[in-house]
Amino acid sequence: MRLLAIVWLRLRSLLFRTRLDADLDEELRYHVERQVAQGVAAGLDPVTARRTALGALGGLTYATEECRDMRGLNMIEHTLQDVRFALRQFRRTPLFSVTAVLLLALGIWASTTIFTFVNAALIKPLPYVDPDRLVAVFGRTLTLPRSNLSYLDYVDLKQHNDVFESISALQGGGATLTTAVGAERIGAARVSDDFFRTLGVAPVLGRDFRPGEDLPAAAPTVIIAHATWMKRFGGVPDVLGRSMTLNGEPHVIVGVLPASFRFAPVEPAEAWRTLRQTSGCDRRRGCHNLTAVARMKQSATIASAGAGMNAIARQLEQQYPDSNRDQSVLVMSMASALIGDTSQMLKALLGAAALLLLIASVNVASLLLVRSESRRREFSIRAALGASSARVVRQFAVEGLVLVTMAATVAVVAVDRTAGVLVSFMPAPALARLPFLETARPGAAEYLFVAFIAAAATLLFAVLPMLQLSTAGSPDTGRGSSGQAWRRLGTRLVVVELTLAMVLLVGAGLLTKSLYRLLGTEIGLQPDRLATMVLSLPSTKYAKPEQMTAFAGESLERIRTLPGIRSAAISSTLPLLGGNTMWIRVVGRPYNGEHNEVHYREISPGYFATLGAQLVRGRDFGESDDASRPPVVVINEAFARTYFPGEEPVGKHLLYAPTSSQPPMEVVGIVADIKESPLDKDTPPTIYVAFAQDPTPGFALVVRAIQEEQSILPTLAAEIRAMDPAVVAYAGRTMTTIIDESPAAYTKRAAAWLVGGFAVSAWLLAVVGLYGVIAYSVSQRTREIAVRMALGAERTSVVGLVLGEAGRLTVIGVTAGAFAAVGVAMLLRSVLFEVQAWDAAALAIAAGVLTCSAGIASYLPARRAASVSPTEALRAD
Repeated sequence: MRLLAIVWLRLRSLLFRTRLDADLDEELRYHVERQVAQGVAAGLDPVTARRTALGALGGLTYATEECRDMRGLNMIEHTLQDVRFALRQFRRTPLFSVTAVLLLALGIWASTTIFTFVNAALIKPLPYVDPDRLVAVFGRTLTLPRSNLSYLDYVDLKQHNDVFESISALQGGGATLTTAVGAERIGAARVSDDFFRTLGVAPVLGRDFRPGEDLPAAAPTVIIAHATWMKRFGGVPDVLGRSMTLNGEPHVIVGVLPASFRFAPVEPAEAWRTLRQTSGCDRRRGCHNLTAVARMKQSATIASAGAGMNAIARQLEQQYPDSNRDQSVLVMSMASALIGDTSQMLKALLGAAALLLLIASVNVASLLLVRSESRRREFSIRAALGASSARVVRQFAVEGLVLVTMAATVAVVAVDRTAGVLVSFMPAPALARLPFLETARPGAAEYLFVAFIAAAATLLFAVLPMLQLSTAGSPDTGRGSSGQAWRRLGTRLVVVELTLAMVLLVGAGLLTKSLYRLLGTEIGLQPDRLATMVLSLPSTKYAKPEQMTAFAGESLERIRTLPGIRSAAISSTLPLLGGNTMWIRVVGRPYNGEHNEVHYREISPGYFATLGAQLVRGRDFGESDDASRPPVVVINEAFARTYFPGEEPVGKHLLYAPTSSQPPMEVVGIVADIKESPLDKDTPPTIYVAFAQDPTPGFALVVRAIQEEQSILPTLAAEIRAMDPAVVAYAGRTMTTIIDESPAAYTKRAAAWLVGGFAVSAWLLAVVGLYGVIAYSVSQRTREIAVRMALGAERTSVVGLVLGEAGRLTVIGVTAGAFAAVGVAMLLRSVLFEVQAWDAAALAIAAGVLTCSAGIASYLPARRAASVSPTEALRAD
């Protein structure tokens, strides 16, 4: 209350200044007149009485100013005067003003832009009720630290847990939507009936799923996304009760989700169905296809929740040793599960932006120091006229505040525009994985962040010039102690700039090399001229294996006859996308329930040739490898190294584990490793099964084109529609696009571009800063240089003198920066790929760039110093 009262008094003094000044003048004159009257009554003559009264007050002017000071009016008026004076000063030096504002705005813009994304991804709470109590629940095995759960394991965890208020299951993927104009593939998810209640999300229209609505006997229902409601139903309120045919089965629409609702693992999802245990996988404990979301009880922690879940997992392991051996549960915060590795990259980018901000601030501080040198006489005259140190400090503080305010305004406007632009550049798959970035726009947190930066910069810009003047002596010491003091401070600032620039240049080099290594990773195929498209066969029409096989064979025959097609094949999963896994065991070896988990692909004959993969030994699949023949498989080299070290795998037999009624599968060939995992992960052991022996209703076409591959995608889709309009062809992409838009490639490319941009800016700022320091040093040493040359010094020795000073600063900055860069890179090695933190090439290139550019920047003032005429310099001095 006291603070508010003080603020009100200050505002009142400012707003009603004229009236208050008149009242004050009237009051003081009344007081003087009373004193005069009392003096006259005591026997003094009127002139003496008035002189005595005014003397007691110290004069009307002094008394007026003292009262104004007590009201705070003078401080406000002086501050406004300082603001007007600062603006006049900036107008007199437009080059300095524009340069300083743009430099500082660059640093504030970069750091605030990255902070906007960091805030959206890492700081803002998830848009659910009590998000701190939400956790993700995964399975975990000896070979997979984070895997899916089986439906039956999920049910047991749900029934026996005592640490969660609720635990809900989720499966992503998609569904085929049948409409009046045909079938199309949409994003869709299967969830348990309490999924939205666990998150704390309620439909904006209609109702949530009811308890028991995820049981097999329940009628199929669906809740749709808000965008689906607007796009497909025009936003009409009578959408409730309508039907959506998903995967050939009518689903009744019972609710519409809020427009802001997103759940990253399954985005973009248009429809949310209930888990009704209708698939064969849902009935097998060894088939893991679900993740879980849980809400912890108030008394629970992530550690206690994990302990409780693993106690249940141990019981399931004893009860079901064949399927659950060495299987545990991983519980982690929902925020960590959704963000994943992106957090490390965002933190690295924020650190890089902070370094650029620091370099920009140091450069502006150097400009202010140079400017303060030229104003030394001005402030000395102020002091001689009675200005206090506090008054001078306030002048510096106001000038710094005006400068920072202008820079912050420019930066905030730029951030508001560029944040949306950066989001628009993100490929759709990346944005679907990070939907919270759609709302990455400046808000209250970002404005507070800018305010904090502005306050720190204002303090820096106020203190440094004051320290410079206070340690420099009188205004007449120009090239003596004042010049030496500035040179000492200026050189230290330049060393800081060079050090930070070295850190950013090395970081950009390491990230660029990581991206190069990532994109140069051996993927075991030739991506050029490869086009892909995913097909989904409706289960109502293609329920039997022979029907799936017949359609797949016919589609390949027709596609291979199209113009511009060299070859075509199919696979249940495309390379680089991860996908299905299976447990296997080797016939003839003891088996005790081990989790020999391998990736699993169903492919057609000619698949390896179409990809450009190399068959190492044995044979490929042939047209005769169909359901009537004994099952055969081809394995990759990673499989052979893992399960047949020092043995010949061809001719060995495998079985599905833990138990299987199917006959053994003979290994007939070995293929060189195809990257069946993300680019930055090791290629897993993989088995390839003949499609005709184990067909699936969902598979991908892989086509090797003669012409440019992008152009044949519409032809492929049209050919599939002509064969059967009920079959959905979607996700047409080239293999090059799949590689470029993969999460690992995109994040490293974006980081390399951003940090590279910061590094180039830092490099330019550091070089300009070094040039400024050396040029100022030369100007301060003009007399010294003239004396040297008058005594016979050669011009080359003068150049060497200046370059030696610059070289010393450069060596110190580059050396310190190299050590700092290695330390920073070691902290952030998780964002690098096959690159060491102390990579010699990155360090050498960064050091070379800084050293060469610093040499060029230093040579210009050195040459100017060598061209000084000793006679003219000494005469002028």
